Amino acid sequence: MRTYEKIWLLLTLSLLAPLASAQTVQEMQGMSPDERRAYLESMSDEERTAMREKWRSEFESLPEEEKEALRQQRNEQQGARDRGRDREAMRERWESMSEEERAAAKQHRETQKAERRAKWDAMSDEEKAAAREKRGERKGQRGERQKNGGQRGEGRDRQRSEAQQ
Repeated sequence: MRTYEKIWLLLTLSLLAPLASAQTVQEMQGMSPDERRAYLESMSDEERTAMREKWRSEFESLPEEEKEALRQQRNEQQGARDRGRDREAMRERWESMSEEERAAAKQHRETQKAERRAKWDAMSDEEKAAAREKRGERKGQRGERQKNGGQRGEGRDRQRSEAQQ
């Protein structure tokens, strides 16, 4: 998909999003990643916060059995990702692309990188500090999930230092 087609799609979806706003988690999960991204980007920070609070309250009102079933489903979805298989699939897709498609993919990646850089540069020092803190929290949560896995974060560094001794 070309850049202008993506922009057109996002604009169209952003105009339609308020008309067909997702009211439940299931409706949100039923959206494609592009639709979900466009929908969330069309919302203000307050609307996103209100939506999260609404979903949180709905989750809290569920019986424990349903909560546990949803947690199990989420864990299965997250755990079902096989990073090696994902990497192989990405490699196969890359190798099956024509030179023009590869050039377009590289250009798209550079465009995204430039957009992220511009967004970062436009942030105040306080916003940057908050973003760094949030990233650190996410990394910490990821590290807790992978505790004793030894492949990321401190575990990897610990393995390196042990290997050097």
